[in-house]
Amino acid sequence: MIRFRGYSLAKKFSLSAVSQRFSSTSTSYERKNHILPYSADVVIIGGGSAGCHALYHLTKRGIKAVLVERSKITSGTTWHTAGLVWRLRPNDVEIQLLASSRNLLLSLESESGLDPGFIMNGGIFIAHSDVRMDEYRRLATIGKCFDVESHILDPHETKKLFPLLDEKAFTGALYSPGDGVVDPAMLCTALTRQAVKNGGQVFEECPVLDLEVGQGFLGPQDIRGVVTPYGTIKTNTVINATGVWGRDVIEKYGVNLPLVPMRHAYIVSEPMDGVKGRPNIRDHDFSVYFRIQGESICLGGYENCPILLDKVPADFQFGLYDLDWTVFESNYQGAALLCPPFESAGVKSTICGPESFTPDHKPLMGWDPRLDGLFHTCGYNSAGMMLGGGCGEQVAEWIINGSPSLHMFPYSITRFLPKQTRDHNWARERSHESYAKNYSIVFPYDQPMAGRNFLQDPFHRQMIQYFAVMEEKQGWERPGYFLTDSSAKVPLYDWYGNYGHSKALDSSYEEQLKKDYHFGFSENHDLIEEEATACRNNVVVFNLSYFCKIYLTGRDADKAAEYLFTGDTAKPINKTIYTCALNDRGGVEADVTVSIIDSGIGEPHAPILKRPGYYIVAGGASAYHSVSHLKMAILDKAFRAQITDVTRDLGVLSLQGRNSRDILEKLTDYDLSNDNLPPNSTAIVKLKLPSGAQNVRVVRVSFVGELGYELHIPQAICEQVFNAVMDAGAPLGLRNAGYRSLYSLSSEKGYHLWGFDLRSDDSPIEANLGFTCRKTGNYKGKAAIDKQRAEGIQKKLAFFTLEEKIPVYGLEAIYRDGEVVGHLRRGEYGYTLGKPIGQGYVRKPSGEKMDDEFLKTGNYEIDIMGRRHKATCHLRSPFDKKNARIQGIYK
Repeated sequence: MIRFRGYSLAKKFSLSAVSQRFSSTSTSYERKNHILPYSADVVIIGGGSAGCHALYHLTKRGIKAVLVERSKITSGTTWHTAGLVWRLRPNDVEIQLLASSRNLLLSLESESGLDPGFIMNGGIFIAHSDVRMDEYRRLATIGKCFDVESHILDPHETKKLFPLLDEKAFTGALYSPGDGVVDPAMLCTALTRQAVKNGGQVFEECPVLDLEVGQGFLGPQDIRGVVTPYGTIKTNTVINATGVWGRDVIEKYGVNLPLVPMRHAYIVSEPMDGVKGRPNIRDHDFSVYFRIQGESICLGGYENCPILLDKVPADFQFGLYDLDWTVFESNYQGAALLCPPFESAGVKSTICGPESFTPDHKPLMGWDPRLDGLFHTCGYNSAGMMLGGGCGEQVAEWIINGSPSLHMFPYSITRFLPKQTRDHNWARERSHESYAKNYSIVFPYDQPMAGRNFLQDPFHRQMIQYFAVMEEKQGWERPGYFLTDSSAKVPLYDWYGNYGHSKALDSSYEEQLKKDYHFGFSENHDLIEEEATACRNNVVVFNLSYFCKIYLTGRDADKAAEYLFTGDTAKPINKTIYTCALNDRGGVEADVTVSIIDSGIGEPHAPILKRPGYYIVAGGASAYHSVSHLKMAILDKAFRAQITDVTRDLGVLSLQGRNSRDILEKLTDYDLSNDNLPPNSTAIVKLKLPSGAQNVRVVRVSFVGELGYELHIPQAICEQVFNAVMDAGAPLGLRNAGYRSLYSLSSEKGYHLWGFDLRSDDSPIEANLGFTCRKTGNYKGKAAIDKQRAEGIQKKLAFFTLEEKIPVYGLEAIYRDGEVVGHLRRGEYGYTLGKPIGQGYVRKPSGEKMDDEFLKTGNYEIDIMGRRHKATCHLRSPFDKKNARIQGIYK
């Protein structure tokens, strides 16, 4: 039987009992008067692309899975999809998901005996600017790392592939011959047929009336069954694959999804000469696509004013809306400019149906911490056909193994705070902007305009007073960098001037963002350099308040800590350690600092405890994910321990730099020496403030590799402390610094950034973090770590510096002796080193185990937009290798 996360209902009954199977030779599904199985390992709700792919991958792995569909297979939004399949995206994980989908399309006929309807006619991305061409060069570069064939073309070469295009209308193109298109009905038929052969069951015209939900012994509510008109299927795992209805199906159980239905359309032209067999087209700048359908062109795109829907009726099967030409007109005009014959071809039919969209234009997937046993695979933003195979495979692995094999956090429901998922207005704003910007160039430092100021930390007002240019992460506003003499406040979202809204009058924030709208050095490069240099040479203060801050307490807190973390948490009171929390594969789900604390004074920074506990600080961008992972790991072991999130109760100021101690000493009589408060330790310190003495928690840690102290401050006194710190630091030249400089400094020092150079598909051994993994005791993922230590690893993190002053952002290919051996996960400019620096994992082309000798030898190059640049490979970051600065030792 498969292992489930959390309390398993499978312990109460046999999942193989009373099982009604389809014959492997069956050619039709049972309709009405269904004889449902008594139980199943997994029940999938929804018979569209997502549900069919999940069923296929689960049954292929031996799981007893049942799919129930209230109407017919594909009757929701799948049946009217354009079905385009592209291979390149500006994201390495998505390229792997697309490859998984495409590989399935290429192999499914031989496996199932049915043609899935895949036509590999190729794809062309059209560009109208040099900046767009730079983006395509970046796509081509990362494609090399995954064996995706592509070619940069000029307009004349592009016209040879698609003669109807006006070569004077565009700048250039990217051609990917392995792209194509798939027929949704044929694919879903092949998937379900093979799933039935594998022992799965499919019930059409079988609506779900309710979920049986119970209260777990130690944790959240859990799934216990699926109720239909034909009986209840007992199960403890349900997949919500209901597409545009994904939000409606589960909201009555207290589970909210940030999913917004919209009308999405395409039109089909009359037959045109010279179209048949030509590649599909994606014109990002005109925001349109061409799907070749026989001798016709299907034209679709993304508009600034899509029609947003509150809900889609439950009985809207195989349904369509009338096309609103006032909305679609911009697409039609763009197509006519690119392909003049299209304008006179005539329209044969129009397709306008509901599609589900999300706040970041990525699917909603994975285990939901709010209802144990509930998984999602919905909200595909009209990309369900090309992502379905890869995502179906990952959700199957998620269920079977407790985690996916790829880093799926960008798709996981835990990327959103529960507060965000409950706020429908926030979801509508962000989903609208993501829809309108779907074809926009993906710049590394772009920021949303919608849904801003959702969460503000206690220092927000002061950040604005000091001219911070704010960024948004998981709902929180944080300072990216600071201007010197002007402000750039985030305006209210103007909906692109649509739906009766006027365009925002103050464009200062948007103008700041535009300074990063290219792939050269940012126009803010010098500003960020000043902050980074001040940190290295003097002192700065970072506002880290949005970091995740939690307590682990309770009778079994010590046992829980030993199991949760790779490091040795059996340390003296006030010791702070850096450690990882792993999944069972050995992948890093969070890297955190853990401080061992004793009972305090009953304040958020010093709670009253019956016994020693743990103060844990994790990254803010993945806060809910970190908390959920820790809670479920505790639940799995039934520890008598609690996780308490105090993120909103505490502000955090981080003083970093050689003069940080001098500033803090002005505010306290506490002994801050290395002997009394050494690196990686914590203490409750009394600060002298104008209103009187106040206690804060000081943690001596650094994310930038300098002498530094974090002040963890109760919300009520945050402004007082900030002002006192700035006043004390003024004679020493203290200044604010933001996350742009912090990330540069941390990369230069060789510290990790979870989600980039450290992910859930990387182990500590691979990431040079083996020192965090103790060899004694037992912790989650230890078996995988022990195996890697014994047998070796396939990849290893390395650092690369370039002598040429050229920006790197990540996704650049790494060459060793002329062969691709990996790609940069993260790229920054090291202002102290005076050169670009990047981190990436290297593999041997032969597939053999990795070793340091391989890294130390060979000639390295980094491919930046199609040009290779000489690079130096380092096993560790070349900056301050002896960690002298952290000790307060400066030459």
